Amino acid sequence: MTSPREALAALQPEMTEWRRDFHAHPEIGFEEHRTSDIVARKLAEWGIEVHRGIGKTGVVGVLRGRKSGAGGNRAIGLRADMDALPMEEANGFAHRSQNPGRMHACGHDGHTTMLLGAAKYLAETGNFSGTVHLIFQPAEEGLAGAKAMLDDGLLERFPCDAVYGIHNSPDRPLGTAQALTGTALAAIDYFSIVLRGRSAHGAHPQQGIDTVAMAAQVINALNAIPSRQVDALESAIVSIGQIHGGTSDIVLPESIELRGSVRTLKPEIRDRVETLFRRAVTLTAEAQGGKAEIDYRRAYPPTINTPGETDRAAQAATAILGEGQVHRDGHPLLAGEDFAFLLERVPGAYLMFGQRDGERGGTPVHNPLYDFNDDLLPFGAGYLATLVEQELG
Repeated sequence: MTSPREALAALQPEMTEWRRDFHAHPEIGFEEHRTSDIVARKLAEWGIEVHRGIGKTGVVGVLRGRKSGAGGNRAIGLRADMDALPMEEANGFAHRSQNPGRMHACGHDGHTTMLLGAAKYLAETGNFSGTVHLIFQPAEEGLAGAKAMLDDGLLERFPCDAVYGIHNSPDRPLGTAQALTGTALAAIDYFSIVLRGRSAHGAHPQQGIDTVAMAAQVINALNAIPSRQVDALESAIVSIGQIHGGTSDIVLPESIELRGSVRTLKPEIRDRVETLFRRAVTLTAEAQGGKAEIDYRRAYPPTINTPGETDRAAQAATAILGEGQVHRDGHPLLAGEDFAFLLERVPGAYLMFGQRDGERGGTPVHNPLYDFNDDLLPFGAGYLATLVEQELG
């Protein structure tokens, strides 16, 4: 029987066509209608039971193995995200985005393709017992599509003993992977701060309460939280991503809005940073004679891989990549990932697969020049297929 590695290497040209088609037609969170149509159609063509409309545009394929064995009563979930980002693409190749203001800049086109490749192989071979749930998730990029699927009864309708996810990594060489036990990715929270003062003519600043100066002081206070109020050996990042305010060069604005994100790795540090954040913003604004309105939203929890599942995921990845190519050490990433919501409910693991190969695949994610490296497709799909045969063998 052909191994997953051999079969999926042979499928690479076809997978590349799928991936580049997804890349050329990106759709943002909860708008993945074309993408989910294609996913559902392919799954059905391969004889896989299809369920749609879970978390709005989510798709779940249910595939039961044809092999008898001890795994017959078990089920595992494999998850891929489908959404793109609301940004313009700067690439000039033939499969660049055809949808203005939309771009697959994080590789979700590749993740979807790898899970489809694994699904095709598993449907053809059936070399496992038990059930695999193929979870094609919408809206990972900041909209918590995983939570939307859970709220729609994902795990009640499709119970899983374990769940597994995969992400490409431009920082790592092609043919390698990282499998961290414990915290692999950060919690991410979002905030909006509206600073209110009193407008005044630029010639008479003493008659107003300057929200521009207030914003500068607030930014300095927030930057001091990770560097001066959190242990230097812990991880915390406060980032301001947007500043909005003012309509004239000669008028002090009545209000200014600051928007951004907070990233932490531990629940206790997450709690501490939020407390320090609220105090710093409120007291700094008051010291300038103004007021602050804070909207602080906890978005994604940390992504925490469970030990046994991470060991087995690393074993499956090693079967595809080779001995010594799966690294078990290293530091967590301060990026957030809504796969964390699944891991709060079910044991599992989230692995990073390298895609950098010389000049190819090394552009960072969320960059207008990013593209998924198609040479990763057989590795990722082979890993997912091997994981099923291993876990449900």
